[in-house]
Amino acid sequence: MLDREGRATAPLFFRDTRNNGRIMAQLSDDAFAFGGELMRIEEGLALVADRVPAVTETEIVPLTHADGRVLAEELAAPIDLPAFDNSAVDGYAVAHASLAASGETVLPVAGRIAAGHGAGHAAGEGVAVRIFTGAPMPVGCDTVFMQEDVRLLDDGRVSLPAGLKPGANARPKGEDIARGTPALPAGRRLDPRDVALLGALGVAEVTVRRRPRVAVFSTGDEILEPGSPLAPASLYDSNRFSLMAMLTRAGCEVTDLGILKDEIGETGARILEAARGHDLVVTSGGVSTGEEDHVRAALTAHGSLAFWRLAIKPGRPVAMGVIEGTPFVGLPGNPVAVFVTWAHVLRPLVMKLAGSAALPVMPQTVVSDFAYKKKTGRREYVRVSLELRDGRPVAVKYPVDGAGVVTSLTRTDGLVELAEERTSLAPGEEVAFLDYRLIL
Repeated sequence: MLDREGRATAPLFFRDTRNNGRIMAQLSDDAFAFGGELMRIEEGLALVADRVPAVTETEIVPLTHADGRVLAEELAAPIDLPAFDNSAVDGYAVAHASLAASGETVLPVAGRIAAGHGAGHAAGEGVAVRIFTGAPMPVGCDTVFMQEDVRLLDDGRVSLPAGLKPGANARPKGEDIARGTPALPAGRRLDPRDVALLGALGVAEVTVRRRPRVAVFSTGDEILEPGSPLAPASLYDSNRFSLMAMLTRAGCEVTDLGILKDEIGETGARILEAARGHDLVVTSGGVSTGEEDHVRAALTAHGSLAFWRLAIKPGRPVAMGVIEGTPFVGLPGNPVAVFVTWAHVLRPLVMKLAGSAALPVMPQTVVSDFAYKKKTGRREYVRVSLELRDGRPVAVKYPVDGAGVVTSLTRTDGLVELAEERTSLAPGEEVAFLDYRLIL
């Protein structure tokens, strides 16, 4: 295949782990934005969204290890929930037909049922049964009076007030979910709510997808390991640690491959080696146009490039492609740009790789208290803190804009999103806000 300039191009493909074959997915060099128009985020993701196969290997894990894992297959309820008719409150169970049409009803008490006891207890009309929360409803009873609404008479009978509807305070069998109906869909990333449901259904273990294996590098001769002596003109690595933390939170099995020095041969060899043992390779730094930026060159030498530059600030230089069937993402070197591109490029890819049917991140509408100008054609993300003023959330801009200012992330609450076509923002205008907690 030749591009518009007559250059030979390689097809972009990803490994099919189900049959060790290859899924061919050719991409045109028209998608490459080398110096021309920048590519929108959605366009870049669309190039690979349908071409990145989810990890297909599965494993069975106990319920205690299910949090954060991606369900591999739909799970149907093995039982009715609840499994029997039961009381929702402490009180007195009666047959609603026993109650007077108006005024109070006085009934004798015929028995007592505690939770875990009394299954099959029968009570006819004209009596009340003392019952506790979770206890099985007596056969013949359909309604429960809360104990605080009942008067206990000296002779042991109970006086029941008028006005209670049939079925009140009683939980019928299968009210929550009926046996055999879908409980959780395939592709759901399980959280504590799901774990609670699985436990309530008696599910002790679940089939989940294997965690994606992700290799992470940092790049640059100036980058040092934290804990080592700080040399002149050097910086401690932060990107690798933030990426590993975010990838781990996203359910990945992460391999720390350290720091790549600015040498194209070593860069290419180590990235190639990492691609052969992982489902995804991620680097930060070295993807721009400088003479010492070797990551993109290594990618094009050993694989295929899907796109390079995105219409996003911070985070324009993002390289995305494939090496020997393994997806590769090269992120910018600045910490804030790494965070922004994680949220809008890498995180969606990771979720797809994990087989997760993740919901899109829904921004909140807030009011700006600052003025801002930008160029058209790029989506910009501004770090802000939220303040509550007159009952409305107000976005306050961090005073320093630099993409290398790490404290701008720790001292703010989220990102204000300014669309490509927008050129300015005035105080008092409504704007989209992305809470950090939604993307971590």
